[in-house]
Amino acid sequence: MENPDLIDPALLLLAYRGGVFPMADSRDDPEIFWVEPKRRGILPLDRFRVSHSLARSLRRGKFTVTCNAAFDLVLDACAAPRRAEAEDGGETWISERIAASYRELHRLGHAHSIECWIDGALVGGLYGVGFERVFCGESMFSRVPDASKVALAWLVAALRIGGAELLDCQFITSHLASLGAIEIPQKRYLAMLREAMRPREPGLRPQSGFSGAAGAGAGATASALGVALALPDAFGALLETAKSAGFSSSPGKFIAQSLTQTS
Repeated sequence: MENPDLIDPALLLLAYRGGVFPMADSRDDPEIFWVEPKRRGILPLDRFRVSHSLARSLRRGKFTVTCNAAFDLVLDACAAPRRAEAEDGGETWISERIAASYRELHRLGHAHSIECWIDGALVGGLYGVGFERVFCGESMFSRVPDASKVALAWLVAALRIGGAELLDCQFITSHLASLGAIEIPQKRYLAMLREAMRPREPGLRPQSGFSGAAGAGAGATASALGVALALPDAFGALLETAKSAGFSSSPGKFIAQSLTQTS
């Protein structure tokens, strides 16, 4: 039996494909409103900014990074009340209804998470919605320094391997701007969105942007994945590409090297 409180998954995906997404005023708010910002935050996949400290965290392999291993836990952490000094004032826009709707979207294979672990404890991550060659990042959290940044670096690397073209951040923040995110008019965003959703032959897929010997493998992997973005497949392809480049025991080093060379 369908849950009448859920946002219909087909409607939710249709909204994303039209450049619109849902929000709520509070955790307990049963109502939602649809948002179409006049200015849109995006993170160009070829301009992700890797600081010295982030590169060091990636190379050291402090975090075990996974995809879709704990979607519910990541969603709950993102929906938890934030610190009072947070940019959103500490209140969450992820209501119970929105959370339940994204859990259903995840069950159907359209919402995904990246998790960062230390000694079996979840310490950071992010989640979002993927379709065609687009990934719409929804929220991220961090319980230790650099955890959410590492999750985002792995996401960017996986999206590039998978042939994605657009990483939507919805709203720009100082945190995202420090990582290379920019703000563009909604009209331009919609044009980029339409372009990223256009049918393409696998052989015409844009290259991943990775350079050197690893880049050749990444381009081949992107073509092999077909024309629709599937983050778990792209994540697996990232690990395989790191392995083929000689980084099987330290994929974080491969990601740091690749993103630093092409950012």
